[in-house]
Amino acid sequence: MIIVTGFVHVEPSDLSAFVADSQALARRSRQRDGNLSYAIAVDDRLAGRLLVVERWKDQPALTAHLETPDVQAFVARWQTRMRGDIVKYDAANERALMEA
Repeated sequence: MIIVTGFVHVEPSDLSAFVADSQALARRSRQRDGNLSYAIAVDDRLAGRLLVVERWKDQPALTAHLETPDVQAFVARWQTRMRGDIVKYDAANERALMEA
């Protein structure tokens, strides 16, 4: 499994538009083959910071998602108005939170 997580920053004046666009992208992304979860949430409205958390079955599923026209269009619309600190992790030992 691949876990993608981190923060995206936009100008607070762009936050409402960015959230609406992100939510539309999230709805489509959750329907993609290999998507296990996809969430974007406002972390700090005044700072324009959002938390991103995604889980993908594997790297090919994530790669296919990143290459879709809607993701490419989203990036093209926002790339000059957002900055991110997003990383991915390979998760090989998934278990319940309270499990040792």
